[in-house]
Amino acid sequence: MVVLAASICTKGGKPIVSRQFRDMSRARIESLLASFPKLIPTGTQHTSVETTDVRYVYQPLEDLYIILITNKASNILQDIDTLHLFARVVSDLCRSAEQREIVKNEFELLFAFDEIVSLGYREPVNLMQVRNVLEMESHEEKIQEIIARNKEAEAKEELKRRAKQLEMQRREQQRRAAAGAPSGGGYLGGGISGYSSVPQRDYTAPTPVRTSSPAPSSLRAPAFKGSGMKLGSKRTQQSALLDALGGEALLSEDMSAPGTPALSHTPEPAHPAVPKSDRGSLPAVEAESVHVIVKEFINLELMREGGLTNLELRGDMNLQISDTDLARLKLTLAPAPASYGPELQFKQHPNVAKFAANRDRVVALKDPSRSFPVGQPLAVLKWRYSGKDETYVPLSINCWPTPSNDGTCDVNIEYELEAEHVALHDVVISIPLPDGSYPTVSSHSGEWALNPSSHSLDWSIPLINAEERSGSLEFSVGGDDAGVFFPVRISFVGEGSIAGVHLASVARIDNGEAVTYSEDATVVVENYTVV
Repeated sequence: MVVLAASICTKGGKPIVSRQFRDMSRARIESLLASFPKLIPTGTQHTSVETTDVRYVYQPLEDLYIILITNKASNILQDIDTLHLFARVVSDLCRSAEQREIVKNEFELLFAFDEIVSLGYREPVNLMQVRNVLEMESHEEKIQEIIARNKEAEAKEELKRRAKQLEMQRREQQRRAAAGAPSGGGYLGGGISGYSSVPQRDYTAPTPVRTSSPAPSSLRAPAFKGSGMKLGSKRTQQSALLDALGGEALLSEDMSAPGTPALSHTPEPAHPAVPKSDRGSLPAVEAESVHVIVKEFINLELMREGGLTNLELRGDMNLQISDTDLARLKLTLAPAPASYGPELQFKQHPNVAKFAANRDRVVALKDPSRSFPVGQPLAVLKWRYSGKDETYVPLSINCWPTPSNDGTCDVNIEYELEAEHVALHDVVISIPLPDGSYPTVSSHSGEWALNPSSHSLDWSIPLINAEERSGSLEFSVGGDDAGVFFPVRISFVGEGSIAGVHLASVARIDNGEAVTYSEDATVVVENYTVV
C-alpha cells in the first residue's frame, strides 16, 4: 500500500489538517480535497471512492471527514485498517471532533500521523505505542535525572559541611584575635604573609584590627591572594562547589563575603526554623464566639497478609468561649456510631457531668449555676479506643509485590477509604525500595517521587474522600525480595473524627436558645504502617 496523504477536511472539501507522505504540492492536495465532496455517492454506505488517478478512503467525524488518499493499486483492506487507526488517534488527542479542537491540536496530530505512516507505508504500531511516543518518556532520562539530583544533594551536604568548618575556623580566629590584640605587634611579624606592618589604631573596644599579627591576617585571608594562606585555599574549594551547584547561594552572608568581625557577634541562621503546622492543607475554620476543637491521634499497625496488629485512637474536645454571655451552655453530641459502641471509652472533665444512660450525650457542667471559663480553652471531654478490629481502620492499604524470573519485582499497591465520614488531606504512602534500584512506574493515581534520604518511593494523594475513595499504583524495580518493600508508612491529616465524635447542637442553659458555634475536627497520624 502507498498512502499519498492523510487529511481532515470539512464537508465542503476545505482542508483543516493535511500530511503528505509523498512529494505533492499544496495546490495539488487542495485540488484533490476540493473535488472529494463531489465524488461521494448518495444512498450508499461505501467508505471509498476512486478517480482515474487516486483512491479516497474516508470516514465521517461528525461535521468533518478524515481521508486517506492512496494510489489505486493500494490494498483497500489495509487502507481501511489504517484509516481506523487514524480516527482513533484523532479521538484520543482531541476532546471533540470540532474544527476548533482539531486546529488546537494540529501539531500533535501531525506528529501522530508521522508515527503511523512513513514515506507512504504503514508502520507496525498501535494506538498505545503512538501515545507512548508522543509522551516522549524515557526511562534512561529519568534515571539520569535521579542520579543528577542525588549528586546535587551530596554536593549540598558537602558544601554545608565545609561552610560549618569555615565558620568554626572563623570563630577560632576571632577568639585568638581578641586574646592577641592588646599585645601590640604579632610575634611572627609580617614575614609570613609577605605584607609590611600596618600601624595600629586605637580602639575603645578590644575588636580585631588589621595588623601584621598572624591572627588578623589569617582572619582576612579570603581577601588576599597569598599562597601561604590555608584558609584561602579552602575558600577556592568552596567556590568550586558553588560553581558545581550552578551558583546557588547556600552560604550565609558572613561566609560568602566576610567583613570585619566583632567579638560579641554570634552568627545566626539566615532563615530561622519555622515549626511545621500539623494542619497541612486543611481549610481554616473561622472561629465563632463558641468554638469547639476536636483532635484525634491514631496509632495503627497493619499486617501485609491482612489483619491488624494494634489500633489505638485517642481524642479530646476543647471548648473555647470568647463571649461572657454564652458561658452557661450545654453541648449535645451527635448519636454514637454503631461501629464503636461500648468499646469507645469516654472521660469527662471533673467539673463536667457524666453521660446519662440511654439518653443524648450532653457535655455540661455538674453545677448548672456555674459558667465555663471565658477566653481560654478547656478540655471538656477525652476518649480512647484500643483493639484489633480491622473494621475500624480508616484507610486500608494493600501492597502486593510479585517477583519475576528476570530478577525484577512488580509491585501493585492500592488504597481504599473505609471511614467515609472523614476526608484525608496530604496523604503520602512511602514504599521502601531495594538498594541501588530505581522504579519504573507504569500506572498511578496522584503523584509520585523518589525520596533520596530514605531511598523510597513517596506516593502523594492530595485528597481522599467519599467521592474519590480509592486509587492504585503499579511499578517494577530490580530485586526479587518481596520483604524489602515493607514497612509501608502512611501519613495524612484528617478532616473530621474517626470515632464520629462531633456536635449536634449547642444551647443555653437558662432558656434553651440555640447558639451559633464553630467546630474544627482534625486527625493526626502518630504511626500508620503496614508490616
